[in-house]
Amino acid sequence: MSNREKISWCAGVLLLVALYLLSSTDLIIKEKKREICRISVIIDNVNDNYYGSFRAGMDMAEKKYQADVNFITLYAENDEEQQEELIVREIKDGANAIILAPVREDLAVMKLDEISPGCPVIFLGPTAINSSVACSISVDRYEMGRTLGEKIAESEDPAVPVCLFSEGMAYTGNLDAYDGIRSVLDPAGFTVRLIEKKSEDTYRKAIEETVYPESGDFMAVGMDVGALSELADILEGSSVYREHVTALYGIGSTTALLNQLDRGIVKGLMAWNRFDEGYLSVEKAVQAAGGEWKEKRITLTPEYIDGEILRSGIFEKMLYPME
Repeated sequence: MSNREKISWCAGVLLLVALYLLSSTDLIIKEKKREICRISVIIDNVNDNYYGSFRAGMDMAEKKYQADVNFITLYAENDEEQQEELIVREIKDGANAIILAPVREDLAVMKLDEISPGCPVIFLGPTAINSSVACSISVDRYEMGRTLGEKIAESEDPAVPVCLFSEGMAYTGNLDAYDGIRSVLDPAGFTVRLIEKKSEDTYRKAIEETVYPESGDFMAVGMDVGALSELADILEGSSVYREHVTALYGIGSTTALLNQLDRGIVKGLMAWNRFDEGYLSVEKAVQAAGGEWKEKRITLTPEYIDGEILRSGIFEKMLYPME
């Protein structure tokens, strides 16, 4: 090999090395850096027990859109003031978007108007769209209550009183569900009593009263997932209570509740696609942060599920979502 050839060969090698080093340090081909969208999800509970399917959908959207999602629970149950403080904290910490499951819809909307967040808020509830709320994702609570009332009226005896158990009528959606169920049960001749939770043993005490002969039996309806879950656990733990509470219905679904439905502890419940709710909330948050979203209001469809429907598998994908 001549000196000229050696020089040419060495020069070629050096050129290739130089090109490699330049490309690997983005000096020639610069990759477009994707900005990570920071999303804060602030829920209305102290844990995520009622958010299993929601979180599965949220996690899938987080991966797809390469977002950074921070899931935040309350320190005290149904504490609207603490939720307001968390909203302010997350905004100050630089969240690009907030997903909010409000404790009380009315107070949350007022607080958002006061704060003027400066980042889009995805609201898990049927609020009116305004300058503070970019998109709402909700289920029609009145319609759920009405449908549940129809199922009870079709199957149950109006001579048996109905007790409606609620974590609190002021909490998001509960009053609408209450109005919906009473719109059917009252004309059908049912005697309806509302029991709001005042202490940790409110529901248990109400059920214990049925054991005394003068109290009489009743049907129980959990007007929200918290009430339904607690009632189901109380009844599952005592065959005596189940003799006096003739049937348990309710609104909301978790894996535990679906198992109790399958075992006959719960007779029927209203459910909706919480996986889609979680997925859509993150998707819309990312789009809103980038100014690319179109939908202002998304309404999910509720379905009535009883033991037979559950075992048929018709709503398996909705109730047991798979990634």
